[in-house]
Amino acid sequence: MTEKKIKWGILSTGWIAHKFATALQVADNCELYAVGSRTLGTAKKFADEFHVPKAYGNYEELVSDPAVDVVYIGTPHNLHVDNTLLALNHQKHVLCEKPLGVNRKEVSRMIERAREKNLFLMEALWSRFLPNIIKTKELVDSGEIGEVKLMTAFFSVKSDHGPEHRQYNIELCGGTVLDTGIYNIFLSLLLLGKPKSFSAIAGLSEQGGDNSCSYTFKYDKDTLSVMFSSFLADPPVVAEIHGTKGKIVLDHLWFCPGKVKLTYRDGREKIFEFDFKSNGYEYEAEETAKCILAGKTQSDLWSWKDSIQLISVMDDIRKESGIVYPKHDL
Repeated sequence: MTEKKIKWGILSTGWIAHKFATALQVADNCELYAVGSRTLGTAKKFADEFHVPKAYGNYEELVSDPAVDVVYIGTPHNLHVDNTLLALNHQKHVLCEKPLGVNRKEVSRMIERAREKNLFLMEALWSRFLPNIIKTKELVDSGEIGEVKLMTAFFSVKSDHGPEHRQYNIELCGGTVLDTGIYNIFLSLLLLGKPKSFSAIAGLSEQGGDNSCSYTFKYDKDTLSVMFSSFLADPPVVAEIHGTKGKIVLDHLWFCPGKVKLTYRDGREKIFEFDFKSNGYEYEAEETAKCILAGKTQSDLWSWKDSIQLISVMDDIRKESGIVYPKHDL
């Protein structure tokens, strides 16, 4: 293992930035070097908490620091494209929180700029890099549960926030599809590929964002993926993959670090458990560092093509459901 460390700058100081900073403490080949916020006081408070050497009171100063190798962007969805382009234009590699952009047009712009600059860019879809999700894909791809006939994935969390919160605020591209539903959609694409057809229906708020949304993907040989996301209820957040030889169950909070339960048709069970160094965000950080050190501009595990496919499907779901972002129209 190389001893060189990639120096990270974190752009934002919110909840997800705290999660990522925590993981960087144990991530291989990674060093948290700088943080940038809209105010210097907020940046210094974050820096003190995580012992970050450099704190900046605006994003421009962060991306202008010559010692920063890569920038992690954890701002609200509507800011991802501008923040990413800012970093890329200052010759910084980028790991941008999901969704990479709020529509295909934005994602394509970001990818094209990374290609022009010969810089690494990846969507921070952390679940893709977790050992339990990797194991699930291995089991499905190897035929361990036979031919998949049904996948179900649910991600609902009751949100008591007001209409100004990022989960609901249409100006911030709020709604369940981009916030939580993205995980369900990602899992279906990862395990089963692009669907042959789909259907979707949403419950819309007064602002026009989706408070809840259900979507079903149809594949060859009568295979279905049935999924929903909601901010209105708290059912178990579980995923199941049913095949002709058995099934895989990912328990509550399936998109997080956890175990994989495999049950065969004859009742035999296998449970796969994994050790995690931190909260799970370390895996996407380590993948980013590994790719940058290898001179790569994208990851084999989650490539630009994967991000384009994911956002394209979400665009289609939003169009079918009548979800429109006024300032980020398709």
